Amino acid sequence: MSAIAAISYRGNAVENTHLAHVAVVDADGTLLHRFGDPQRITLPRSAIKPIQALTVLESGAFERYPLSEAGLAMCCASHSSEEIHLAHARRMLEASGSSEAELRCGGHPPLSDEVYHNWIKSGFTPTPICSNCSGKHAGMLAATRALKLPVDDYHAPAHPLQQRFAQTLAELSDLPPAAIGWGIDGCNLPTPSLALDRLARVFAKLGAATQPAANTTRVTTPESAAREASLARIYRAMTGHPELIAGTGRFCSELISAFEGTLVGKTGAAACYAIAYPERRLGLALKVEDGTSATAYAIAVELLHQLDLGTPAMRARLDHWRRPAIQSTTGTITGYLDVTLRLTSAHP
Repeated sequence: MSAIAAISYRGNAVENTHLAHVAVVDADGTLLHRFGDPQRITLPRSAIKPIQALTVLESGAFERYPLSEAGLAMCCASHSSEEIHLAHARRMLEASGSSEAELRCGGHPPLSDEVYHNWIKSGFTPTPICSNCSGKHAGMLAATRALKLPVDDYHAPAHPLQQRFAQTLAELSDLPPAAIGWGIDGCNLPTPSLALDRLARVFAKLGAATQPAANTTRVTTPESAAREASLARIYRAMTGHPELIAGTGRFCSELISAFEGTLVGKTGAAACYAIAYPERRLGLALKVEDGTSATAYAIAVELLHQLDLGTPAMRARLDHWRRPAIQSTTGTITGYLDVTLRLTSAHP
């Protein structure tokens, strides 16, 4: 099966073809729809942040320290370093008695062109609080302190906090720990590698946790009930603060806002994307082989249409991401991206 999911045109000429893979899974773990290879081994990168946030939440940090639901959203964020993001990250550090010097993420240019322009004009050099991952790191410092663990190496793969995350991810993805590979992410934390349909499985569980009455086919234990409550809390934090998950004019924030709390989406670097849709207990995950985020966002919106998720009005708010124009340096439209993939049933 061809995995060509989108084609970019310059005029009428094909400039690039974009290979991609998609898995659509329900909360029981059944693969429902596919494109390309739904078992493609994938690094979710920042798309896995809600589960890193779960590790922070299950540490007891949010009970021990005055951390807000906005702080929980920041644990899931790949933010634009806007002032609202930096202010929340600083509050998180202050709440747990941590300092910016303890953050093990480095500063980098912001994900917002407007913020970058302002930094250049003022001669500002970004510090670790400016990392798009600073909320997650601030949350991990709080978790480390709540668990009374060593702080200096909280980011190291062998640290007990990161081992807790690895175990949590294995449980949610229904994989043995040895089936998950590991690398180091751009922000210096361990980052997992697992089959794309397992990432979709994790997001299906994230969404389904907000509707526990639907989970009638399995036995609920106090431990599983507590985990579902924590996942539901993370979902609500993300949908309650879409402006924190990414930033002004960025896809994740616009997606969550457009769907008015009925959907969560999270990007990962190098064109991975995952979506939780609670009403139908679905998880979606996609990976674009050439790593272009604009293609991932276009495919994500196309999937919303093909699966009939949300209302037509909700989807229409995102259609400017679905067929993005290619422009010259003068703003002249010179081409466009056309998403050509068609989902197929996994059980025809």
